[in-house]
Amino acid sequence: MLMPRPAAAPVRRILDKALSGREVSVDEGVTLFEARGADLEAVVSVADQLRHQTNGDDVTFAVNRNINFTNICYMGCQFCGFAKRMEDKGAEFLSLETIVARAKEAWQRGGTEVCIQGGLHPKMSGTHYRDILLAIKAELPDMHIHAFSPFEIWYGVKKTGMSIRDFLLDLKACGLGSMPGTAAEILDTEIRKVLTRDKLTTEEWVEIISTAHDVGIRTTATIMYGHVDSPNHWAQHLETIRAIQRACRHAEGGFTEFVPLSFVHEDAPLFLKDPSAVRPGPTREEVMLMHAISRIMLHGVVDNVQVSWTKLGPEMAQAMLACGVNDLGGTLMNESISRAAGARNGQEVGENQAPSPQCAEQRKCRPAVHICNCEER
Repeated sequence: MLMPRPAAAPVRRILDKALSGREVSVDEGVTLFEARGADLEAVVSVADQLRHQTNGDDVTFAVNRNINFTNICYMGCQFCGFAKRMEDKGAEFLSLETIVARAKEAWQRGGTEVCIQGGLHPKMSGTHYRDILLAIKAELPDMHIHAFSPFEIWYGVKKTGMSIRDFLLDLKACGLGSMPGTAAEILDTEIRKVLTRDKLTTEEWVEIISTAHDVGIRTTATIMYGHVDSPNHWAQHLETIRAIQRACRHAEGGFTEFVPLSFVHEDAPLFLKDPSAVRPGPTREEVMLMHAISRIMLHGVVDNVQVSWTKLGPEMAQAMLACGVNDLGGTLMNESISRAAGARNGQEVGENQAPSPQCAEQRKCRPAVHICNCEER
């Protein structure tokens, strides 16, 4: 095993275990998250080796468009600067015609996918989700629709009275291609009580995602970190994702990729309320470790690790290509969620403006065929 500098013996043992194809435990994951200096370099090096084994040197991305169809939401998530009340300036609820028009514009510009998410509008019908799918598919039958977080599925189920399974099967029949595995944040009850008042519990998130996989709807998986959480939470979260994937039995189901999302603090209510109690996002070292350890702990289970350039910016996203990342996400016409929380990294990157792969040994960027990319919340 090639190491840039000698790592401490406990770290070496864990990394040798990972390279031999054995599973890294939660406790071992915590040890890796605490790595600094030569130990950190070793973690990153092994993650990059595992990425090469799994994905080769291609870097994938999608040409897509975000359509956030409403920002009206009363759930009160403490990290979210996106939500508005109906009477607020800037509140919007796009018509089906506007949604379809935006999807058409994306198609005309070479987009192959739309990512659709929205707030939980109190007056929205539970059937609105299927209406969106049907409207787009009527005009663009070949457009891949990556849509509706587990929180939105939970809301639609509550509104319609349908079972989770029946609700998802109906959406699939209406044209849903895949789902964002957002609203995961940290899959820990105490942390979720702080972030979301535990309105969508860990158990509910797992049930919705697992049911989606069971009916053949593939999803992403995410983590939103760097606020009131710790390395133990991160490693346990990765173990939960790993367990869900191992339990999936559907040939077309399961996670397409894992997407770490750095907490954007600038306009997040949680931070503004009490900056002394909340971290202003992860450090650079923690960002590197999160991507690298995601690759290590999920090796052989979830093949793709994606970086969110809207959270980190193009330069940092580029650096993650040497930390186990193989996917750059989407070009994201009309990104709005990260910007609402205070991110300053733009709304769109052109297909020819994808972060240069030069820092990662001239790896080749190519469009992906529906590795599901969107601005994950």
